[in-house]
Amino acid sequence: MFVSPGDFAHRISRDAAQRVASNWWRFLLNGLVLIVAGVLIFSIDWSLRSLATFLGALFILEGLTIALTAGIDERVRRANVVTGLLSVALGVAIIVWPAPGIVAVAIFLGSWLIVMGTVTISGAFAARRILPDWWLLLLLGLVEVPLGVLALADPGATLAAIITVGGIWAVAVGVMRVVLSFEIKRLPKTVDEAYEGPVRNGVAGAVKPRPDLAPSAS
Repeated sequence: MFVSPGDFAHRISRDAAQRVASNWWRFLLNGLVLIVAGVLIFSIDWSLRSLATFLGALFILEGLTIALTAGIDERVRRANVVTGLLSVALGVAIIVWPAPGIVAVAIFLGSWLIVMGTVTISGAFAARRILPDWWLLLLLGLVEVPLGVLALADPGATLAAIITVGGIWAVAVGVMRVVLSFEIKRLPKTVDEAYEGPVRNGVAGAVKPRPDLAPSAS
């Protein structure tokens, strides 16, 4: 995530915006991979073992993406690393779990979706003063949490139910991340426009621009 709920998101500097914007290609690539993975989940006749391995690989990919995501400050960066490593550990656990039962896979998948969805929703509200389309992050969380609840709701979950949850999650989150990646890419320009707004409105002498929004010297 880029920000945490405790951040003063409106005080983002242009340097911080550039750090966040540097993530855009990771989100684009991650989104495209998730879309393809979602299509594959719906298209292949999975066994429980092969599906568990595939989902584990997706969690590892998610973890690496999160761990490499630059945040608005060092605190968020450390939180991303910890979250990413947890996702990688979960992916490895799913893959190496001896003869995973359907209930175990459902618990792994559902628990992680609820955790990540909750974190994403919190981050969305923290980012509302940074990203004009912050609601995309909110939608991500609102997709993940109900899917996680659905995966945990039935202790006797079937393989078809896990495929449905995993496939919907991968496609929906993938599409939203592709869209979000281009919003992140233009974040420095958004900060520049916020800084230049008073000048364009002819009140430069009356409004002193905040130094934290001023473009950094090149």
